[in-house]
Amino acid sequence: MWFTIFCMLFGASLVPWYFVIKGTGLLNSIWALVIPSAVPVYNVILLMNFFRNQPKAIKESAKIDGINQIQMMSLICVPLAKPAIATVTLFSIVGHWNNFFDGMLLINTPSKVPLQTYIQSLVINMSDTSKLSTEQLINMMSQRTFNSAKIVIATVPILIIYPFMQKYFVTGITLGSVKE
Repeated sequence: MWFTIFCMLFGASLVPWYFVIKGTGLLNSIWALVIPSAVPVYNVILLMNFFRNQPKAIKESAKIDGINQIQMMSLICVPLAKPAIATVTLFSIVGHWNNFFDGMLLINTPSKVPLQTYIQSLVINMSDTSKLSTEQLINMMSQRTFNSAKIVIATVPILIIYPFMQKYFVTGITLGSVKE
């Protein structure tokens, strides 16, 4: 437990992290974005505390009924943990979806660049309009409108996922709160 908290507080700096990704051969692949951040330490601690705080009476009665550990986990513990799992899943999805920096560092091929890195490059490439003619300004405005539409469309997957997880979200977000 303390080791995971220590790793959460004092993570590797950017250069060693990049060299580990490069050394494992993940550079310029989608796995460079998925594997290093697949299991965030905060989510592990959140789920671990949730499973520790589940009622022991339920587990004891399941043992008396003759359920083994795998059945207890799949039939009792995981269904009770749906709010925590939904919250952790939503945090992970939104965190990965909004991450443009890793794609900027680890992906070199333009066709493999993640959507958020592409959108970040659209926002950065806004140029100075003071020296442009009227015709160039109109053309630029239509391009900006198109880019703005791309940004709005990029939010649609999160807007689709959130309503399905909302019923679990409020319960899951209060997991670490004080209970009386």
